[in-house]
Amino acid sequence: MRRSGRRIGLAPWALALALLTGACAGGGSDTAAGEATPVSASARAEAAEKQLATNTLVPLTGEAPVPKLPVTVDSSDGRQVSVRDASRILPLNGGIAEIVFTLGLGDQVVGRDITATFAEAEKLPQVTKAHDVSAESVLSLRPTVVLADTDTGPSEAIEQIRDAGVPVVVLDPATKLSDVATRTTRVAQALGVPDAGKALNSRIAKDLSAAKAGVPQGSEPKVAFLYMRGSAAVYLMGGKGSGADSLIEAAGAVDAGVGMGLDKPFTPLTSEALIAAEPDVILMMDKGLESVGGVDGLVKIPGIAETPAGADRRIVTLEDGVLLSFGPRTPLVIDILVDRIHKV
Repeated sequence: MRRSGRRIGLAPWALALALLTGACAGGGSDTAAGEATPVSASARAEAAEKQLATNTLVPLTGEAPVPKLPVTVDSSDGRQVSVRDASRILPLNGGIAEIVFTLGLGDQVVGRDITATFAEAEKLPQVTKAHDVSAESVLSLRPTVVLADTDTGPSEAIEQIRDAGVPVVVLDPATKLSDVATRTTRVAQALGVPDAGKALNSRIAKDLSAAKAGVPQGSEPKVAFLYMRGSAAVYLMGGKGSGADSLIEAAGAVDAGVGMGLDKPFTPLTSEALIAAEPDVILMMDKGLESVGGVDGLVKIPGIAETPAGADRRIVTLEDGVLLSFGPRTPLVIDILVDRIHKV
């Protein structure tokens, strides 16, 4: 994370940032913000937004871990995969890439997919076209291990990479907070750094606990997660399993889609359903809001203005590559949601 050169006493957000990122000091025994001086939800949110604005990660401190290989790990496609070399790592998922970098193995990463939007990865070669993996692009980087998830495709590209002799470890997608620890553990095991995985999980758990501590008692606003791509006429409401439902719950709110019985991750948006959901807050990705013309354009979509959220223009957005990444920066997402969702 880019550190401010100012003295802590010069600005309230700087003090909050120092307290919030206390979790980043100390390698395998990183302490957490929750163990520092208590910080208000508003101060934590402001500090989190400052950190996310830098679009950088905070790796575990101390020397980078040295992979102990070979290892054989289970892959979520039913295979067992042996990893003998982690000198050229290629994660095909932005959240997985965040974990690899935060574990301290960023120098070994040779490429990225389109969802790895953080600053440390931006100069790496991109191996996806839209969201499809190019096997030729992957193989041109000579990776010694590829990390993917079950949504990575097309399947023919993954098989082509495997047929070339490259170990491919497939992980389950992360759609809820508990998946963060599971995925971190599996990534660390696949790369031969299990102790670093334990340290990172400890840090994330403490940061999440501190973020949740800011949830005000007795307040459960309804939040509708809307996924929109105006240029493609894609208008969806999140429901059970969208990923946002887990974040909204952790922030002490009720997912409006889940509350009205949407049992699929995403359902085409209708004005009738949106009005019936009565969200107090609308949650979106930055590019989604931008694609419909910002808040002014959003409230012109049928049904939006008729909701409490639309009438009050209570719209919360986060960067696309962060909101549903379910990685080391997820506690910052909760910090922001706790404050913004409950703010009157």
